[in-house]
Amino acid sequence: MVSIRGAITVKKNTKEEILKATQKLLLEIEEKNNLKKSNVISILFSSTKDLNAEYPAKAARLLGYTQCGLMCFNEIEVVGGLEKCIRAMILYETILDQKDVRHVYLEGARTLRPDLNK
Repeated sequence: MVSIRGAITVKKNTKEEILKATQKLLLEIEEKNNLKKSNVISILFSSTKDLNAEYPAKAARLLGYTQCGLMCFNEIEVVGGLEKCIRAMILYETILDQKDVRHVYLEGARTLRPDLNK
């Protein structure tokens, strides 16, 4: 099993923005890691406190993640931390080594993992 991480920021706290951004993030993670939904064990989502118009997990269900566990949490509030950010951690059954996983950070969340942008 491996964990696959990712994050994305949104401009506005609306249902549409949260769903669209979360789906964009998940689709990019799927593509970069050649994921099969049947191998996804669970996806944990966190969002900053300024995002409360929709659950990010709803976007996953709309993409067909119906046979895995999904949970949403509030990200801890850190002074000067990134705003309007959705983070995801996918637990995935695979023969891949953790070092072969491709994490995905989009939009303003790229600043969270500058090492991946090289």
